[in-house]
Amino acid sequence: MTAPVLWAPSAERREASTMAAFERWLADHRGLSFDDYNAMWRWSIEDLEGFWSAIWDFFDVRASVRPEKLLVKRQMPGAEWGTGGRLNYVDQIMKHVEGREDQLALIVQSETFGRSEMTWGELRARVASAAARLRGMGVGTGDRVVAILPNTDTALVAFLATASIGAIWSLCAPDMGHVAILDRFKQIEPKVLIAQDGYVHAGKTIDRRAILAEIAAGLPSVTQCVTVPVVGALPPGHVAWASLTGDDMLYLSEQVDFEHPLWIVYSSGTTGNPKPIVHGHGGIILEAAKQSLHHDLTAADRFCWMTSSGWIMWNSQWMALGQGATVAMFDSAPNHPDMGVVWRFVAAEKITYFGAGAAFYSGCMKAGVTPRTDVDLSALRSLGSTGSPLSSDAYDWIYRDVKADQWLAPISGGTDLAGAFVLGHPGMAVRAGEMQCRALGNAVHAYDARGNALLDEVGELVCTEPLPSMPLYFWGDEDGSRLFDSYFADYPGIWRHGDWISINAEGASVIYGRSDATINRKGLRLGSAEIYQAVEGLDSVMDSLVVDLEFLGRESFMPLFVVPAPGVALDDTLKDQINAAIRSGVSARFIPNEIIEIKEVPRTLSGKKLEVPVKKLLLGGDAARVVNRDSMANPDSFDFFIAYAEARALT
Repeated sequence: MTAPVLWAPSAERREASTMAAFERWLADHRGLSFDDYNAMWRWSIEDLEGFWSAIWDFFDVRASVRPEKLLVKRQMPGAEWGTGGRLNYVDQIMKHVEGREDQLALIVQSETFGRSEMTWGELRARVASAAARLRGMGVGTGDRVVAILPNTDTALVAFLATASIGAIWSLCAPDMGHVAILDRFKQIEPKVLIAQDGYVHAGKTIDRRAILAEIAAGLPSVTQCVTVPVVGALPPGHVAWASLTGDDMLYLSEQVDFEHPLWIVYSSGTTGNPKPIVHGHGGIILEAAKQSLHHDLTAADRFCWMTSSGWIMWNSQWMALGQGATVAMFDSAPNHPDMGVVWRFVAAEKITYFGAGAAFYSGCMKAGVTPRTDVDLSALRSLGSTGSPLSSDAYDWIYRDVKADQWLAPISGGTDLAGAFVLGHPGMAVRAGEMQCRALGNAVHAYDARGNALLDEVGELVCTEPLPSMPLYFWGDEDGSRLFDSYFADYPGIWRHGDWISINAEGASVIYGRSDATINRKGLRLGSAEIYQAVEGLDSVMDSLVVDLEFLGRESFMPLFVVPAPGVALDDTLKDQINAAIRSGVSARFIPNEIIEIKEVPRTLSGKKLEVPVKKLLLGGDAARVVNRDSMANPDSFDFFIAYAEARALT
């Protein structure tokens, strides 16, 4: 049944969009015209060279040497892009300074530091100064600069300074546990560590000095620590961040290869350390530009995406900065003093495009927040959502209680490609529960287990053609086997993303949650291995299994099943110890909803935990079909989970 239309663009809005401008440009400069969006999408995934070169030209990508060909090797894995090209990601942002030095580039609302602004001229000056100081610390092309910072201007300036000199950036959020941070940064051997020694959240001051000292001690490759002091004095040997940004220096960028590493982000699997994903300068430039079409962004916008600095949406904010828009950064608790604080910020700053995780909108809906009557949202034109599926109820709440005349464009993609597979179109109608279209350049389909494309059925989200922002490689994955196993092992030559999706004949889609065992808590993804490391590090716990029951239309629920040590009871004391271990070693975001005692963890004959079969069972799967007991080392262990599923009325 076709979902009801909640909003449709006026002819004026449609024709004024950047997508419409791109269509007109294609007609004028390439002689291309299309009957509808789906026809343009098919062209974009068939003529990859023609499409991405059009993106390059339409967005005026700056390069000292333009590559003769953008897609050099069309295969997965192993695609090659932009061979011979020389450019720098930061130049795509700094080009907007020209003639706009006094215009606003950044607005920052921080619970720690208050409100601040930064002009384009100030942004360029601070980046140039910090880049020169990093060079003075011996940081050069290919070196890693890592940071533990919140979503503020410090993180942005540090990132742009790092990238401008050809060094490689990596960032963790300050609320992450020290074990999780070290598991990430130790793999990439950074030269410089930039960190904030504390922060204020929900009215409470969080002192991170002891944890940061432990992290610094665990990174022997670091030759210089740079600190943003909040709660204490500067530690001996550390450099104050403020001293890096005050010199009068000329902005200079190091021209690097198209596929030179820009940053390292992390996406966890179910085993081993977090995957250190390397993205390149050129690929991120093209993907961000392309995605800005789907977001309908221009230099006239005021853009805010409420994000942690540990989420890929932190990186995605700069898509808007790359179009010359003003970016508003929100670094405060979204529910303090109440759930209306974010909407008051959106109204006060006259935000035109606001985005957040789906869990935020659901939380506002359940709290009875009514921004439509509480604040002035006359400037707001567009809303984005991602991180987890947005329910139809939340769509209805947004159009009823936020604003009726606005474009709602949920998206779905991932850290892995620093982009979106399915997203919005400013010229299309919005239907309850649906994402409007597949992204230009993204050959997205739903596949069954045999590799057949599905229509109007739930299947695995796959991408059958390479994208410039797909990972160059995983850091330290010398033979590429870990990257292959992560995306290409199931369908030869095809990217399997790990989401359930259905796509209809019009190209609209619905995401139904994760199809693998990755934990997705309010948009932040984590591998179960990191939770096991924290929980099973306790002497009182012998074994454990965790699953995230995220599925469309249901509240996310994460149960943790534990096998206590002999003679140990799973009482409130042990539960508190388990939660404390997760809070300290991983993050409070991954505290389980429930902790349940089991006698043994179900495992395969090779010893692997049966996370996916347990997850499928608890989401309503047939016990006889979700697992082959002949392949289990301990088939009777599965009986507990069948009973648990029945007790929770999930089957």
